[in-house]
Amino acid sequence: IINTLTVKSEGFPEVFKNFKSSPKQLYHSGAPLADLLARPRVTIVGSRNATVYGQRVTQELASQLAEQGVVIISGLAVGVDAIAHQSALDSGGLCIAVLPSPLDNILPVGNRLLAKRIIQNGGALVSEYDSGDIPHRQNFIARNRIMSGLGQIVVVTDAAEKSGSLHTARFANDQGVTVMAIPGRIYDANSIGTNNLIRSGAGIVTSVEDILNELGLIRHETAAKKVRGRNKHEQTLLDLMLRGISEGEELLDRSLLDVTEFNIALTMLELGGKIRPLGANNWAI
Repeated sequence: IINTLTVKSEGFPEVFKNFKSSPKQLYHSGAPLADLLARPRVTIVGSRNATVYGQRVTQELASQLAEQGVVIISGLAVGVDAIAHQSALDSGGLCIAVLPSPLDNILPVGNRLLAKRIIQNGGALVSEYDSGDIPHRQNFIARNRIMSGLGQIVVVTDAAEKSGSLHTARFANDQGVTVMAIPGRIYDANSIGTNNLIRSGAGIVTSVEDILNELGLIRHETAAKKVRGRNKHEQTLLDLMLRGISEGEELLDRSLLDVTEFNIALTMLELGGKIRPLGANNWAI
């Protein structure tokens, strides 16, 4: 079911009513948009070609925020967007995905199952485009103003100097929405954009508490992830990952397993869907 909100509709997001490039209407499916917008909300954006560092930060922040009841907003694109949605869902959280296409033509095609999962888990899909509208390149930038406006905070986790995610930060500034960014290494091309945002006045995020404080929330304790290995070797690796260790060489070193035992345990955990590769020999639950 696709529902429509116009500027005159009750429940149309207030931020768009006086915004100079406001969408004329919003189409949404899934949970009532007003219900989701009544909750704490954070928009997470970043590179489509995220670094291992960017992937890990996105995964951890989205998971931790979702566990605290924060709705995660992003654009369903490959890279940081998809990781943010998936991580929030894996932690039992709610998501809003803002699309650059009509809701009956979900793009990218490869993330249609993710879109379905967002709705099944109590979230929503949002677009300003009507059924039959043809997606254009400019739609991908235009939808960023909706992503920023729906959030109380925009967090940029991974962005090169000319990353498209910086459009979202600029829209947020125009809308009076707080912008925060993850600091990165000065030699990393995918941190130039985030470091520049911080230099320009964006808030620095070094932990989830920085975001929760900006939202006016106090972190509550949540139960540790209940993930168990089938044997002591697998459990050793899972315990290390739960402590934040992700790099393969460090996992091998700290596990005290021999190479054969380590590789077997790692392979079986991946095949069992208990861990996933981040690339460059990094792993996460």
